[in-house]
Amino acid sequence: MYQNKRIVAIIPARGGSKGIPKKNIILVNGKPLIQYSIDAALQSNYIDDVLVSTECPEIARISREVGAKVPFLRPPHLALDESKTIDSIVYTIVEQKKRGIEYDLIVVLQPTQPLRKSWHVDHSIEQIEGSQHNGLVSVSKVKDHPILIRQLHSDHTVSSLLSQTSTVRRQDFSDYYKVNGAIYINKASSLTNNTSLNDNSLAFVMDQKYDLDIDNPLDLELLKIILSNPEHA
Repeated sequence: MYQNKRIVAIIPARGGSKGIPKKNIILVNGKPLIQYSIDAALQSNYIDDVLVSTECPEIARISREVGAKVPFLRPPHLALDESKTIDSIVYTIVEQKKRGIEYDLIVVLQPTQPLRKSWHVDHSIEQIEGSQHNGLVSVSKVKDHPILIRQLHSDHTVSSLLSQTSTVRRQDFSDYYKVNGAIYINKASSLTNNTSLNDNSLAFVMDQKYDLDIDNPLDLELLKIILSNPEHA
């Protein structure tokens, strides 16, 4: 709880994964991938409940074993490839409300961002509560500057994403940030199925070294290397 606000962390974890089978529970340095996000939520000073939203009994079992709550399984139609995360989040909030449990702040932590720390979660909660914004999204500075990115057309010509000229020194590049998917926070009073989490207006800036989205086997290998480095904190 923070400033008398009841706060829930919801970790959405579908059983299906095409790039890496059983990605959310694959072992990484002896821990299921999802546990890194569960641990970050459990170690937060402000999170009251840590819920995993899944349709998969195996993910539910493992999540409970490492300390999260899975009060129910989400229906299969909310766990398809085309299913929207926001729909499973709203479903979880509604189901909890039926059980007499309501929250003021909804924190969404994707299990594919395992490097996010509990203090990131706490600082982001403090930031949104100190603002007038209804939604917060974590961002990281981009590695590949958009001034150098081109769209390739069918005739093999290219066009720029930005209107400004790319004839500029790198040290003069303006900063750009990307949504990294590590933390989303929304006030429950404003959360609906039409909410776009990626378009939350308040930015919580994270260092690039904490930004690693697990999407393919190479990402997993990189994660293992990073976690083996005692300097990563």
